[in-house]
Amino acid sequence: MLAELSVFPLDKGDSGLSNYVAESVQIIKESGLDYEIHAMGTLIEGPSDLVFDVIKKCHENMASKCRRVVTNVKIDDRKGAEGSIKRKVLSVQEKLPL
Repeated sequence: MLAELSVFPLDKGDSGLSNYVAESVQIIKESGLDYEIHAMGTLIEGPSDLVFDVIKKCHENMASKCRRVVTNVKIDDRKGAEGSIKRKVLSVQEKLPL
């Protein structure tokens, strides 16, 4: 399973959110799952039960520190697929003209 996760507080103002986001990234890192951070979220890849567990931990951690939290999740669940984080990007790059 490949999931794109974005978790952020709505009650902490416009600046200084990176500390909150970094806590979520640390939870993902400690899970041992493959992940990739980008500007609008984090991709996580692994078995569905582990991915959902990490999503829940990230959300609950943020909710324990903030009164209002938004958690966005987008899932691509393709049976037998592994290495999708890198493979999908490479597939597009191979098709771009030089």
